[in-house]
Amino acid sequence: MHSVLIVEDQVIIRKTFENMIEESEDFCLSNAIENAALAEMYCAKGVNLVLMDVYTAHRENGLEAAAKIKKNYPNIKVIIVTSMPEESFIRKAKEAGCDSFWYKDSEEEALLDVMKRTMAGERVYPAQTPDMTIGLADSSEFTERELEVLRELVNGYSRAEICERLGIKIPTLNYHIGNLLSKSGYSNIVKLEVDVVDKKFIIPGF
Repeated sequence: MHSVLIVEDQVIIRKTFENMIEESEDFCLSNAIENAALAEMYCAKGVNLVLMDVYTAHRENGLEAAAKIKKNYPNIKVIIVTSMPEESFIRKAKEAGCDSFWYKDSEEEALLDVMKRTMAGERVYPAQTPDMTIGLADSSEFTERELEVLRELVNGYSRAEICERLGIKIPTLNYHIGNLLSKSGYSNIVKLEVDVVDKKFIIPGF
């Protein structure tokens, strides 16, 4: 049987995962914790698979914890599990070396099936972040560069700082901001920032 570590700070979801594993013939529960910062320590005790939430207790980042686990314990499989439609999470999970990715409200793939396929060596990822409405726009309408600019704005950087961080000039930045406003229909960028944060499409600091 494959030993599983659950990293999930929501009690109801954690218990659901525990019950699912206990009823499985292929998996057994190693531990269930709420803080991603402790996950690597528990992996040292002998774990085959980690179910890793992204936003865990004390704002600990599950993607950062997963990257450390994959670096120090490359044979341990890691599945990112999240309910947040943050636009960067799929990309960051792949960059961290995570083996699979599952949305908690997904109906297309049952988690247990994703776990089995992952342990068999398959990488299971959604095709894309769930679409959502941002103002008048569909979230898929924004370009990668526009999202980079929007993320910098959400994180509180000034226009001069954004230009330096992204290696662009003020006219180019203003062009991207203009496109963001035109697509979303908002009259100012602050309203757009509030919308994407409220909908967890962009999470400050993540």
